[in-house]
Amino acid sequence: MGPLKGKRFVEFAGLGPAPFAAMMLSDLGADIIRIERMPTPHVREKHVGEKATGGVESLSDGIMTRGRLSIALDLKSVEGHRVAMSLIGMADGILEGFRPGAMERLGLGPEICLEENPQLVYARITGWGQEGPFAQRAGHDLNYIALSGALSTFGRRGEPPVAPLNLLGDFAGGGLLAVTGILAALVSASSTGKGQVVDAAMLDGSAYLMTMMYELLGAGQWTEERESNPNDGAAHFYGVYETSDQRYVSIAAMEPQFYASLLNQLGLTDVELPEQWDVISWPAMRILFEDIFRSRTRHDWCESLADLDTCFAPVLTMSEAPHHPHNAARSVFTEVDATMLPSPVPRFSATPLEMGRNLPVSETSTDAVLALAGLGSSEIAELRAQGVIL
Repeated sequence: MGPLKGKRFVEFAGLGPAPFAAMMLSDLGADIIRIERMPTPHVREKHVGEKATGGVESLSDGIMTRGRLSIALDLKSVEGHRVAMSLIGMADGILEGFRPGAMERLGLGPEICLEENPQLVYARITGWGQEGPFAQRAGHDLNYIALSGALSTFGRRGEPPVAPLNLLGDFAGGGLLAVTGILAALVSASSTGKGQVVDAAMLDGSAYLMTMMYELLGAGQWTEERESNPNDGAAHFYGVYETSDQRYVSIAAMEPQFYASLLNQLGLTDVELPEQWDVISWPAMRILFEDIFRSRTRHDWCESLADLDTCFAPVLTMSEAPHHPHNAARSVFTEVDATMLPSPVPRFSATPLEMGRNLPVSETSTDAVLALAGLGSSEIAELRAQGVIL
């Protein structure tokens, strides 16, 4: 299933954006072989979380590793390296998320791998990029979006910026844009016969996502102080309001026809009000809106606004979202082992997507991977005896 059926990738187990990108490729139909770092002896019998060093100490089985075969492989051994190169030789792409130079030290850098497989798409996800003064520094999502200028835009006026989870750097600027690069490189390789390196840095990606705001800043239409712009919380017609039951609703009535509809539903049609885009009046209008929205429950506002063109939606919690009628009708979420998870996207008419099963490292998956690499049962037994695999 999925438009990438028949494509194969080798994923080197790492942190957030790399497994997310591999999950997306798997959901799109690609076959993913995940190479885990060999765990230290004291954790071989248990699963632990990922560490912030750029790799995993033991065999992870989180939901983002779904849909692929996994193998724990000693890449520092001659035999382990040979197995990895055999898998790379038959792959369409590689995905790794280590610090610059880590794969080269393992003898698995782009130069060697592309010599082995000239059509290979070699995707690298880092925080700071493959070069530059910060390239070897430790960091996380918050640091990358801080340096790109994105973090400075989130939060209340006069208060410190607010971390927008790790969506902007890890998953959007890193994983999502890495997949975009991989798909583009696959198209290029299919027509030219030549692979290439895809350098996806979370710093670069989060800056790229800010293109519109940087354009507005350059044109003198964006104020760098938080809550000073139409879509950063300053405008009364674009924001979040508390209701009488301590819940919240969102309003984004920017266009005049939607704003007029909103005013009508708020009972303000016959009230003399400032012009919508009169920035000076926004603080007072926000206070007026706050008082009105606090007068009714979120359910009441849903009843009166949901079916009108007022650009309205209730602010749902993660527990509530899967059960909203619209989300249910579109199957936005899928229940897996009593847990509601977002369904794979986007949607394809001819090659629908399917959520893969969670397949942690096991003897069965290890043997299946090695069989793909062309190893027989006696060779697999020997690798296991040598400690090259589990």
